[in-house]
Amino acid sequence: MFSSLRNIGLPEILIIAAVLVLLFGGKKIRELSRGLGESTKELKNIKKEIKGETEEEKVAHTTE
Repeated sequence: MFSSLRNIGLPEILIIAAVLVLLFGGKKIRELSRGLGESTKELKNIKKEIKGETEEEKVAHTTE
C-alpha cells in the first residue's frame, strides 16, 4: 500500500509544497509548522520524563 510512497522524489515534494502554499498561504503554514514543532518538543519532553521514571524504578528495584 505504501510502497509507492518510497518513490517520491524532490519534484513531487516541491509540487506538494507549492499546492500547500496555494491552499493555506505562507502565514498559515508558518503557524502550522510552529505548532508541529512545539508538539514534537512536548512529546520529546514527555518521553524523557517517562524514561527517567523508568530508570528510577530500575534503580529502586536493584537497591531493595
